[in-house]
Amino acid sequence: MSTLTFTIIQTQLHWENRSANLAMLKEKIMGIKERTEIVVLPEMFTTGFSMRPAGLAEQMDGETVQWMKDIAAAKKIILTGSIIVSENGNYYNRLLWVLPDGKTGVYDKRHRFAFAGEDKEYTAGNKRLIAQVKGWKINLMICYDLRFPVWARQQPGEQPEYDVLLYVANWPQRRAHAWKTLLTARAIENQCFAIGVNRVGNDGNNIEYSGESMVVDPLGEVLYQKENDEDIFTITLEKETIEQVRTKFPFWKDADHFKIIPGDEH
Repeated sequence: MSTLTFTIIQTQLHWENRSANLAMLKEKIMGIKERTEIVVLPEMFTTGFSMRPAGLAEQMDGETVQWMKDIAAAKKIILTGSIIVSENGNYYNRLLWVLPDGKTGVYDKRHRFAFAGEDKEYTAGNKRLIAQVKGWKINLMICYDLRFPVWARQQPGEQPEYDVLLYVANWPQRRAHAWKTLLTARAIENQCFAIGVNRVGNDGNNIEYSGESMVVDPLGEVLYQKENDEDIFTITLEKETIEQVRTKFPFWKDADHFKIIPGDEH
């Protein structure tokens, strides 16, 4: 039976303070006692959801990427979360998928949150990242992507494209109902596990975050949910659960074929 173990870190963040966040998160990660394989941090975990990339962005050879590589190696885990990255004159809200051997996958947030001006400061990504671990496939997404089901949708084929849909987020408390509803919907419609990792506390714009990090199974049952408090939670998922659901209810075979046509990025 194939299993995969995730540890979710739901935490407050120090506003635009990289060194304080890295120190705080290192202590939390190194203190994990359970056996785990993938540790998940929130969106923009070094800064909070800031629209000041010019003063906060890092290069891919910068401090935070090296910090992630060092911790992944020391703890023998995969470490993931998003940070602000500067590359080729553009700023990206970039999710990093860092393996214990230092190899790193990247996903640039596709859907920028125009309501907060993210579209003015950051460049959109145009490629999904589906990581593979122990025979599992994990589709990696960021926050506002959750509102756009086509970007996450399983393409019809001989087998579904992925087994876990993972969102890292800074999703405000005032829209928590949408967060919970959409995470559940994404799990059901894609017949996969859905994991959402959000922050708690108040940011520099006086926006409140209630966390509500969740793990949802392929039938929409909530396996974990935590509101308001900081929490470090480890859960082991079983591949057999997905296989049973997809065999008993093979709805994925009846899905519509489609093609994503990139929109205007300007």
